[in-house]
Amino acid sequence: MVLRGMLMAVVGFVSGSLMLSAWLSRLAGGDVRRVGDGNPGPVSAFRAAGPIVGSIALLLDFLKGWLPVAAAYWLLGIRGWPLAAVIVAPVLGHAFSPFLRFRGGKAITTTFGVWSGVTLWEAPCLIGGVLALCKLVFRLRDDWAVLVALSCLLGYLLWRHPEPALVAAWAANSAVVALKHRQPPS
Repeated sequence: MVLRGMLMAVVGFVSGSLMLSAWLSRLAGGDVRRVGDGNPGPVSAFRAAGPIVGSIALLLDFLKGWLPVAAAYWLLGIRGWPLAAVIVAPVLGHAFSPFLRFRGGKAITTTFGVWSGVTLWEAPCLIGGVLALCKLVFRLRDDWAVLVALSCLLGYLLWRHPEPALVAAWAANSAVVALKHRQPPS
C-alpha cells in the first residue's frame, strides 16, 4: 500500500501542477496573470477569458485534486499516511507548479477537490458554506474567510474522520493555502 500511495502522490502532484486555468485562458486569448491579483486560478480565468472558460477552469481545477485522491481512496483502498501524502500532493502541485517556475496558485479549488475525494460532498459543502457566510454576512477578507473555513474543516475532520493522518493532511493543506494567501501574487 505504501508504494501505491507514493505512486498516487506523484500522480497527484503532477495533476495538481497542471495550470489548466492559465492555459485555457491563454487559448481563449486572455492572460490570468494580468487580471485581478494575478493568481493562475479559476477566478482569474473568469476575468481574463469569460464565464465559459472560467467555469471549465473551475471544474478542471476541482477535478485535478479530486481524481487522484478519489482513485487512491475509493478504488485502490489507500488509507493512513500514504493517503495523507496523496491528499497534499495536488495542493502542493497547484501552489508550486513546475510549469510556472514553482509559482502557482492559491489552491482553493484544488483543496475542495482533494477533500471531496475523501468525504464526497460533505467537506466541500462545509468549506463552501463557511466561505459564503464569511464573505457575504461577515464581510471578511479572502484570507480570513479561508482561514475560518479551513478551521471549520478541522472540526469536521475531528468529528467525522479523527484519523491522525487526515489531520496531518489538513495541517499541511492549510499551511500551503495560508502561505499562498500571505504571499503577494507571483
